[in-house]
Amino acid sequence: MSRKSNWVAVLLFLLLPLCQWPLDRALIAAEGLQRYLYVASPGIRNYLEYGGHGVMVFDIDHDHQFVRRISLDGYGVDENGKPLNVKGICGSAATHRLYVSTIRQLICIDLLSDKVLWQKEYPLGCDRMSISADGKTIYQPSFEKDRWYVLNADDGSVISEIVPDSRAHNTVYAVDGSEVYMAGLGSPLLTVSDAMTHHVTRTIGPFSESIRPFTVNGDSSLIFANVNDLLGFEVGDLKTGKMIHRVEVTGVPRGKPLRHGCPSHGIGMTPDESQIWVSDGFNSTLHLFDSTVMPPRLTKSIQLRGQPGWVTFSIDGTIGWPSTGQAIDTKTHQIIASLTDEEGRAVESEKVLEVDFRNGSVVAVGDQFGRGQGRSL
Repeated sequence: MSRKSNWVAVLLFLLLPLCQWPLDRALIAAEGLQRYLYVASPGIRNYLEYGGHGVMVFDIDHDHQFVRRISLDGYGVDENGKPLNVKGICGSAATHRLYVSTIRQLICIDLLSDKVLWQKEYPLGCDRMSISADGKTIYQPSFEKDRWYVLNADDGSVISEIVPDSRAHNTVYAVDGSEVYMAGLGSPLLTVSDAMTHHVTRTIGPFSESIRPFTVNGDSSLIFANVNDLLGFEVGDLKTGKMIHRVEVTGVPRGKPLRHGCPSHGIGMTPDESQIWVSDGFNSTLHLFDSTVMPPRLTKSIQLRGQPGWVTFSIDGTIGWPSTGQAIDTKTHQIIASLTDEEGRAVESEKVLEVDFRNGSVVAVGDQFGRGQGRSL
């Protein structure tokens, strides 16, 4: 930081008690950091009413105001030009690229120019992928089929294939990049791959039912997983391979949610690993758990404007984003913003992540899976 920037930061710190601007936002401005939320649509099935077609960009530090839309005209569509369901989103600061998957294609976008670099189709389609920290490798599940494609992130070419035959669905890289965790709609087992050799090393479970959305903590010792027919989640030990806890939300109505076919579809862990947030579709609610104890303990529930099907967090851990298009303060648990697009439509999507810029360069990209990071806020 320059001497001038140092003085700016000191001045803002001294003036802070006189204003309502939080310290983190003041320092963000002093450092010249620009934080944006990238929202891929249609991110609720193929429903265009929740934000149309494209990737919308929102300014996190200015009340999540709509900034622009990255056009996907001609991309992510079927043979009739109709936009397809967006299935996943990921990106890399190292390569300044953003990736959006649909049920058929993987689309690569340059984060500096907003231009689509390429689109690739795969024989068995695509689902929710995960990218290595260096931005070189993507684990791309097929669309609920038997395999995962291991891809060269530069051009989308296939390096290897892994075939657990589990109806491939969700994929999470370990925070340290050593392993990749793969869960399918048709299996109660989590498949673990060595991220260097791309060979399966073990399975975790079985859990009580097929695994749906899941996340992991920072040291890759625990997995927290939604499973079919459970309002809540189960906890697995990634070291012993055993399912160790079942955590159920009680005292609320049980009913059939609009989508996904399971009571809880969406789970995330705050970066400091103090909280786990779990979706409750039927009740349009997020249930918050204290994860400093084991098994985690329910502490609060937040009513949302729609049925959540996903949840993730900002890089610094101060904001949670359910798929209902709302921003929630992770300390006060108050809703601080609601997304709307350039047409005034309420935006909802299960495919969102944060991208940070400084001086025109990408300096950080978040993760759609709400992984724990083992660090303080």
